[in-house]
Amino acid sequence: MRLLSGYIVGLVFGLGIAISGMINPAKVLNFFDIAGTWDPSLAFVMGGALVTTFIGYRLVWRRPAPMIGGGFQLPTNTRLDARLIGGSAVFGLGWGIAGFCPGAALPALGTGQVGVFAFVAALLAGIWVARAVQAGLDARREESAA
Repeated sequence: MRLLSGYIVGLVFGLGIAISGMINPAKVLNFFDIAGTWDPSLAFVMGGALVTTFIGYRLVWRRPAPMIGGGFQLPTNTRLDARLIGGSAVFGLGWGIAGFCPGAALPALGTGQVGVFAFVAALLAGIWVARAVQAGLDARREESAA
């Protein structure tokens, strides 16, 4: 049941991204081109997502536990640290340069465009590098604490 629900959620998300045109990087990049070919449709897509999320959370929090899974998994870290701010900046820069965010790039793989595959490969490489750097920092902290 958990696998099926994950598939259905992913399918709905992918269809929404495709129908809204957000798998087209030019559409996303035009949102950032305020002085040129500005396209406000991304703001409407995000606004719709915000409203849906707001309503969805209000409904979900009324339940004692999720329908699938043991319990709600909420983040516990509330600090704004360099790692969060740096990661957000890298995400924003990558999105502004490539016109893809990871959520839109995965459904866009279905288009077969080489640029999408290059973006996803760079995304995976970036995740690997970030994990390697974090592991090195963690090891250095452990050495200095010992």
